[in-house]
Amino acid sequence: QVQLVESGGGLVQPGGSLRLSCAASQIAFSLYAMAWYRQAPGKQRELVARISRGGTSSYADSVEGRFTISRDNAKNTVYLQMNSLKPGDTAVYYCNIPIFGNEYWGQGTQVTVSS
Repeated sequence: QVQLVESGGGLVQPGGSLRLSCAASQIAFSLYAMAWYRQAPGKQRELVARISRGGTSSYADSVEGRFTISRDNAKNTVYLQMNSLKPGDTAVYYCNIPIFGNEYWGQGTQVTVSS
C-alpha cells in the first residue's frame, strides 16, 4: 500500500517561508510524477505544483515565482518550498501521486499565514 506522509506545516507571518516535505513508501518513487494540492476552508482542493519523474515542474498561477517544488529520489521525498507567503495561502496542503489511474494522498499538513 502506497504511503505518503507530509510534514513541515505551521503558522507563519505574511512574507515568511515554509518548506513542506512528503515522504513516500511502498512505491518505486523515481518512476512517478508527484504533486502538491491544497484545500482552504469552504473551497475545492486545487493543484499547487507538479513535478515530473524527470524533474520538470509546473505551478498554479497563484504561486508561480513564490513556490518551488523539488524531489530527492534517493530519499523518496518531494518538497515544496514556499516563500513570500500570503494569508491566501492558508490551507491544508496534500501530497499526491497518481499511479495507473489511482490517486494516492497523504493526510495533509496545515499551513496558516497570519500576523
